[in-house]
Amino acid sequence: MIRSFRWEFTSGLIASIVLLPLLTLGWLSLQSNQALWSHLASTVLGDYILSSLALMLGVAVLSLLLGIGSAYLVTQYEFRCVRFFYWALLLPLAMPAYITAYSYTGLLDVAGPIQSHIRDTFSLSYGDYWFPEIRSLGGAIFVLSFVLYPYVFLMARSSFMEQSQHLRDVAQLLGYSRTKAFFRINLPIARPAIIAGLSLALMETLADFGAVSYFGVNSFTTGIFRTWYGLDNVEGAAQLALLLLGFVVVLLALETSSRKRAAYHDKKTSAPAQRITLSGTKQLIAIGLVSLPLLLGFVIPSAQLVIWAAENASDFLEPAFWQLLWNTVMLAGITAVVALSLAILVAYAHRLNQSRFTKFAKRIVGLGYAIPGIVIAVGTLIPLAYFDNSLDAWMRSNAGFSTGLLISGTLLALVIAYLVRFLAVALNSVESGLDSVRLNMDQAARSLGLSPIKVLKQIHLPLMRSSLFTGLLIVFVDVMKELPATLVLKPFNFNTLAVRAYELASDERLADAALPSIAIVLAGLIPVIVLSRLSRSSKHTS
Repeated sequence: MIRSFRWEFTSGLIASIVLLPLLTLGWLSLQSNQALWSHLASTVLGDYILSSLALMLGVAVLSLLLGIGSAYLVTQYEFRCVRFFYWALLLPLAMPAYITAYSYTGLLDVAGPIQSHIRDTFSLSYGDYWFPEIRSLGGAIFVLSFVLYPYVFLMARSSFMEQSQHLRDVAQLLGYSRTKAFFRINLPIARPAIIAGLSLALMETLADFGAVSYFGVNSFTTGIFRTWYGLDNVEGAAQLALLLLGFVVVLLALETSSRKRAAYHDKKTSAPAQRITLSGTKQLIAIGLVSLPLLLGFVIPSAQLVIWAAENASDFLEPAFWQLLWNTVMLAGITAVVALSLAILVAYAHRLNQSRFTKFAKRIVGLGYAIPGIVIAVGTLIPLAYFDNSLDAWMRSNAGFSTGLLISGTLLALVIAYLVRFLAVALNSVESGLDSVRLNMDQAARSLGLSPIKVLKQIHLPLMRSSLFTGLLIVFVDVMKELPATLVLKPFNFNTLAVRAYELASDERLADAALPSIAIVLAGLIPVIVLSRLSRSSKHTS
């Protein structure tokens, strides 16, 4: 163990980037106009809470059904194309919820092809028939569930794969049917992993702004945006943001509590469970069940985007599209490189020192991904604007000129907000890479006279290339997809693919929004493919 104040100071400084927005929100909430807060509490706050709870409950139920059911089928049964579904069921992760919302609105809205076909076929007018309203709370639950169920699927799949043949033998000895064995044995063992996946899905649900805003759902994220921009009240928005953050903290506490009560069996000492071969009608039913989430979560919305893009193929040649693409790739690339560099410093500082301070700093950095983008935007912009205004006022009074906005309203503010949210993603990848390097290699290198920084450069970084590349890629794509923070913090003369797609869809120009949406989806496919390859390789080596 190497105690170095410089490494501890560096990790603490990086952690303060994540901590600053939270402290800002706490301070702002204390400054809030109580009259306005009382007005919000007596009018819309109850709607925000009930809508958010209903959204979470609906997404939880549907994503659990989709995720657990499909994971159990692809791990416990053998049927045609099961290897394809094993990884393809992750594809909806590449679809941001707001883009899926645009696709389904184009399909199911009044002017969409389905309702138009119904009216033409049966000679009906609008109002003569019932059709589910996609722009509703139910529509938001539908879209978010089919986009987020892969979190549950991924964790449940991993847990079911690790369950041994001995468990099935015990169930048979007890006279359990397959259904009873699932509910009494398989599901309880997988419960901690399932809850971990569900927690991720629900945190993404709470953080979503694009889909719920487009569907007109009064969730916390839309409430924060309206309070900030509609009522021009930053303090009220900060209080709503803190309340939203409280929901996230409860989810994290529940997930942590579940893992503490988890008990694991040693998969190395028992044979994996043998798949049960299905044929005939049972095979068709299984294929149909696992095809449903893939079709509704990826194939159908992607096909709608492709059709729209084909109708507007000339937009591909427009300089405006390439400028949007460049802006997005440039911003995502800068953020990914900086996030990975900072994550390396935090993880390596803890590896060197193993102190309470570095452990605390690492936990703070890891908290960022759980914070919704709209919350980060509020907490980031306020201190940066305060710094800019204070510096400008001082320069005006002492130097006679204005400095303007040096940080807030610039790309730097946007990068800082991205770092707060996505440093945790980079940190997880870096830690997985560092854990694969044995500590005795550090000790051997140190005994040869290498400094800690040289050990990092010459030994760790070359051995961690795969993990570093994965982290870089995931942060890059997450930045490309991020909407609420970008929407709030982007400079006035700057735009990205995500924001442009949202603007066009908000103007009901859904077909025009297809090209930037497809670019985001194609980028999102890359980490999904990497993730599926990693899961397959771990499966073969276990």
